Amino acid sequence: MAEGLLRHMAGDKYEAFSAGIAPTTVNPHAIEVMRKIGIDISGHRSISVDEFKGQPFDYVITVCDNAKESCPYFAGSKMIHWNIEDPTSAVGNSDYVLNAFSKTRDKLQSLIRDFIA
Repeated sequence: MAEGLLRHMAGDKYEAFSAGIAPTTVNPHAIEVMRKIGIDISGHRSISVDEFKGQPFDYVITVCDNAKESCPYFAGSKMIHWNIEDPTSAVGNSDYVLNAFSKTRDKLQSLIRDFIA
């Protein structure tokens, strides 16, 4: 969600890449809540952070404590950490889970808005 939001909100100002410590498929709930605000992430794929080792980045932003602890060091990058609750841990009916994903999306959107500014 963060990559899709940054690409949408920042336009050409930033080039965004997203990676995970333990990549999986893109969660269908994430696709749905992003679609609700007009952003299509259905073509995104989960990439391992290992694919980016040795590449230069201006910023590396981690979005959960596990990622912060496990993220490799990227020399010359400014490290930023946003502790965001993982919506995949939400347990309940479909509306409850979608609400958790919406809250995460909205939190990311706010943090990205501040980052861009």
